[in-house]
Amino acid sequence: MSAVESSPVQMPAKRRMAQLGMLAFAVVIVMAAYANVGLALTNQVPAGMLGYGLGLGGLILAAYLVLAKFAPWADPLILPLVTLVNGIGLVMIYRIQEGKGGAGASVNTQLLWTAVGIVMFSVTLIVLRDHRALQRLTYTAGFVGLALLVAPLVPGIGEEINGAQIWIDLGFATLQPAEFVKLALVVFFAGYLVAKRDVLALAGRRLLFIDLPRARDLGPVLITWAVSLGVLVLQKDLGSSLLLFGTFIAMLYIATQRTSWVLIGVLLFVGGAILAGQVFGHVQDRLEVYLNPQDPALFDKVGGSAQLMQGLWALASGGILGTGLGQGRPGEIPLSFSDFIFPATGEELGLTGLMALLMVYALIVQRGLRTALAARDPFSKLLAGGLSFIVAWQVFIIVGGVTNLIPLTGLVTPFMSQGGSALLANWILIALLVRMSDAARRPAPQAIQDEGLTQVFQR
Repeated sequence: MSAVESSPVQMPAKRRMAQLGMLAFAVVIVMAAYANVGLALTNQVPAGMLGYGLGLGGLILAAYLVLAKFAPWADPLILPLVTLVNGIGLVMIYRIQEGKGGAGASVNTQLLWTAVGIVMFSVTLIVLRDHRALQRLTYTAGFVGLALLVAPLVPGIGEEINGAQIWIDLGFATLQPAEFVKLALVVFFAGYLVAKRDVLALAGRRLLFIDLPRARDLGPVLITWAVSLGVLVLQKDLGSSLLLFGTFIAMLYIATQRTSWVLIGVLLFVGGAILAGQVFGHVQDRLEVYLNPQDPALFDKVGGSAQLMQGLWALASGGILGTGLGQGRPGEIPLSFSDFIFPATGEELGLTGLMALLMVYALIVQRGLRTALAARDPFSKLLAGGLSFIVAWQVFIIVGGVTNLIPLTGLVTPFMSQGGSALLANWILIALLVRMSDAARRPAPQAIQDEGLTQVFQR
């Protein structure tokens, strides 16, 4: 073998071939599931299977080509894992659309949003050649994030849907800005914590076995706590409130390695939620549904427990192995194609299928955290860690809500639920992780030259 063939410069080519094979495998799994749904519903393969297969395959191939050119050293597993989850979401939306009670589900719309999401993924990789440039936009990102956060409260722009004031009306469509807020604020958090981490890491008094921070350093946590409570109270959005505050506390822990910040964060949020539940009626209603979901008096209330109980019954009927794709009754769950796509999937794939799906999410998070560990600068470590935590925390909030482990929120399952805002934001999130992975895994030019010389001498 020649020095050129075994040089690290050629390593991306080998990884690209493996990645292309994994992408093809993910698409094959999705199309097999799509065919399974058609056979279960109509005893024949869906007529549009070839079109959907070519559409999804073409989109993923375009993403692969952009990745191979502009981020050749990126982690080869991230894109195939996301492709699999996105594809399973398309299959479930198609299954709900074709079944009874599937009004509102549209696989064509979701495929279109997937295409736009992949375009945003590609544009992000092409335009953002060095993610460290985002550090210069720390406070700009913070301002943009806060502006988007309050936009739904502006009269004439904001729109209330299903009891939550989290949408803005664009005329031709509605946009959920909170999905993009999480990206802007995680950039702000990363840049701010890099600049202030030495101060925030200082210890004050020691209580038992924990070094508490100094009282003067509690300002950022209290401000973020107040903003998250504002989201909970004014926008009636428990999901975004949890996501915002939880992400800041997680990144604060990554930056300082102080367990005391996590304990303070938990106490603040629990205390704030209890206080809001005592003062504000809509928060109290949400807690009442969480504590007494089987109370018939709560079924027919706005935001009541009927939807939650339908989801729990679907999970129970799915059991260990599920009813099989196309053989359940997901249409009986309100918004089964959106907020409750996870229990709809659980009914037909069972606990086994859900565990496999959660494992895929866990792998996405693991690859993101591995990128954070391999990053060469503090900003990259915090940004990669924060983005990875967003995926993990969002999945936990969704799964915890639909299984009544925590109060139900308005968040959607990443890459699976129908909706353009979440899909676009999550594809941009993956592009940022891929860009940082490429930078972290790319060997230094001198290392490549030294390796080539070593191989020449070995010959």
